Amino acid sequence: MPSSKRSTPPQREPASRTPAKRDPKPATAAKKDPSTKTPARKEPSKEPSRRSSVAARSPVARAPAKRVPKPATPPKRAASKQAASRAAKAAGERIRAETSVLPENIALVLQGGGALGAYQAGVYQGLYEAGIAPNWIAGISIGAFNTAIIAGNPPDKRMDALREFWATISQPTLLPSTTFGQEARFADLDADTRAWLDTWEAWRAIVEGQNGFYRPRAWLGQDPFAVPGPAAASLYDTSPMIATLERMVDFDRLNDGGIRVSVGAVNVRTGNLEYFDNTRMRLDARHILASGALPPAFPAIEIDGEYYWDGGLVSNTPLSHVLTSSPRRDTLVFQVDLWNARGDLPQTLLDVAERQKEIQYSSRTRLITDTQRVFQHYRRLLRELLEEIPEDVRASNPWAQHAAELACDRRYSVIHLIYRDRARIGHFKDYQFGRVAMREHWLSGQSDIARALAHPDWMQLPAGESAFVTHDATAP
Repeated sequence: MPSSKRSTPPQREPASRTPAKRDPKPATAAKKDPSTKTPARKEPSKEPSRRSSVAARSPVARAPAKRVPKPATPPKRAASKQAASRAAKAAGERIRAETSVLPENIALVLQGGGALGAYQAGVYQGLYEAGIAPNWIAGISIGAFNTAIIAGNPPDKRMDALREFWATISQPTLLPSTTFGQEARFADLDADTRAWLDTWEAWRAIVEGQNGFYRPRAWLGQDPFAVPGPAAASLYDTSPMIATLERMVDFDRLNDGGIRVSVGAVNVRTGNLEYFDNTRMRLDARHILASGALPPAFPAIEIDGEYYWDGGLVSNTPLSHVLTSSPRRDTLVFQVDLWNARGDLPQTLLDVAERQKEIQYSSRTRLITDTQRVFQHYRRLLRELLEEIPEDVRASNPWAQHAAELACDRRYSVIHLIYRDRARIGHFKDYQFGRVAMREHWLSGQSDIARALAHPDWMQLPAGESAFVTHDATAP
């Protein structure tokens, strides 16, 4: 989908970067594309050899006395908000010391996933504390809500706005929160007790709804006296979210504040995925809510005579939109996925329900990056061939002119984060908005982005023949 380039330069927040030359560290080279044969850490899309993994472990098991020290590994998951914040700030200082300059275009791509979206808030907090300011945010469903909260607030108030937003929608509609603000005390519950807590919170989300988000239309089924229509054909009323967005988001800033915003929704009539982009239109709360209008729970949202549902029905990640938009620019992408495409073989019906959601909503992100890598390779190849054609021929030949439009020498670096933690009972993890789970999602996001930022070389665009590289920041 064509889009215009914004003239506002990307903001860097909150700390300024002192340009400095990178100190190359051959021992920690950036991970290459899966197509290369460098013996670096592999993308999870490649099936690891079970035989090789056993062989790798066997020397350690046979060692009679002293064991060979293991190589340095990324930091483990932070145990508290303070630890996660310290890790992100330390990573930011290292990036500023070892990275000469960040790419001109920094995109944050947020997948849909309901209550799991608190993970994205934790990721953004890590970027914020490291001084990395995306100038393009694209989201679908809950990712669109987080996008609006970030882009619709001034830089120094974005974290407070995200905390307020998630504190609001993690509160049930009728009765007080189950944990009464003591979420940290519930972090070490045994598995059985935690399973009961998760089930209870999910049941409340179904029966009561969530404060500032949605509420049941009727507890005994659809009101027989209600006027039928697309705006009422749903189990829940989402008008509270309209009020929440209008209260927490400055849409003047969202549309003119220097951050490009793209949110995806499905046109109910045509079945096509469309993107609402503030470089082409003025966005308001309806566009954000349309991106998260998942049927049959939520009603379609009317915009200019058309009705829209959740963009996740077609594609749950806006990564393709970011990578294919014109004009193309050198871009560093933080892709934040809430669903893991890889998983265990289900053993129960509850496992089946969870695995079905994971496969459906992971949206084949790995396929998208692999396809875009090939496309970018051929665009670069076409650019190199055009350089061999005399300039006067390129100026007069229509085929050469068309080839010049398709050719591209831009470079892309995609840092891929996947939320891999599993809930105790995972099939309702996308609508379990309990505050204990929300806190865990948030902390996991902070910890995972700290692991990614621990590699300053990943912040640089690929060099040499490769024009497109991906880094799996959360690979086990």
